[in-house]
Amino acid sequence: MDTALDDAARVPAGPDGTPRETAGGAAAPPSPQAGRPAGTARPPASLSPSRAADFMRCPLLYRFRVIDRLPEKPSAAATRGTVVHAVLERLFDAPAAERTAPRARGLVPGEWEKLLAARPELGELFTGEDGAHDPERLATWLAEAERLVERWFTLEDPTRLEPAERELFVETTLDSGLVLRGIVDRVDVAPSGDVRIVDYKTGKAPAPQYRSDALFQMTFYALVIWRLRGRVPRRLQLVYLGSGDVLTYDPVEAELLAVERRLRALWEAISLATETGDWRPRPTKLCGWCDHQAVCPEFGGTPPPYPLPVLPAPRAAGAGDGPGGP
Repeated sequence: MDTALDDAARVPAGPDGTPRETAGGAAAPPSPQAGRPAGTARPPASLSPSRAADFMRCPLLYRFRVIDRLPEKPSAAATRGTVVHAVLERLFDAPAAERTAPRARGLVPGEWEKLLAARPELGELFTGEDGAHDPERLATWLAEAERLVERWFTLEDPTRLEPAERELFVETTLDSGLVLRGIVDRVDVAPSGDVRIVDYKTGKAPAPQYRSDALFQMTFYALVIWRLRGRVPRRLQLVYLGSGDVLTYDPVEAELLAVERRLRALWEAISLATETGDWRPRPTKLCGWCDHQAVCPEFGGTPPPYPLPVLPAPRAAGAGDGPGGP
């Protein structure tokens, strides 16, 4: 992202217990005491595209999300992305001829109500300064979700699509032992067997110089599906509802092997940080949107006590009672 700030991010947690994607937005930083219950921390056991992006962006952010599990206040943009994704998934339950823009728009309020029932705290996104429900704010937000859904019909024709999978959870274990997992928005399979991986983004398409970040997520999914099915996906497709752009990329085996090597190296770095407790902040322009400024050293904060055991540092050569010592 700045795709990490894409408001296609979803609010619900993924299979590894961490948010599937996270969207930026100013929020009150959490208390250093907030987060996981005492004694429940455990080392990371798998890697998803969003968590990989977190570590590359800022190792300390990865720690806060995966190790400490500090809470993050959901944003209206991320919540809108959740609703839009749900509508685009549910629309394919209808027969092809009934997959119309009016029907899709009509699904928006119901998907919001279902999400709100599961996450009542999201109602706080639409309250005024006095804490009272603000129906005008909610109506404006729902109208924007409807516009995003309607724009999708200018980019793809759902009456001609029959997805093989929707919101597909995928997981594979590489030969190195690294577990990769994620959730793919849509998988299309042609009669020839060619696979297309589709991801919806409710934000705007990134500038060309930033597109490698977005493609990283897609090549991650392509690698997982290749390992699961034995066939390199023919096409990767990013559908940007915020700007009305569709970006496509056709991966080749050599590129996916390079992605696999990159992920192995990334996991080695994560494992080392987990063992040593050395999670360093990496300041960027995105820090202004981070929920964890109160516990970040870059903003004068102190991280919570590290909840995992730390391996003792190697002793310097010549120290202690061994050969060459005193």
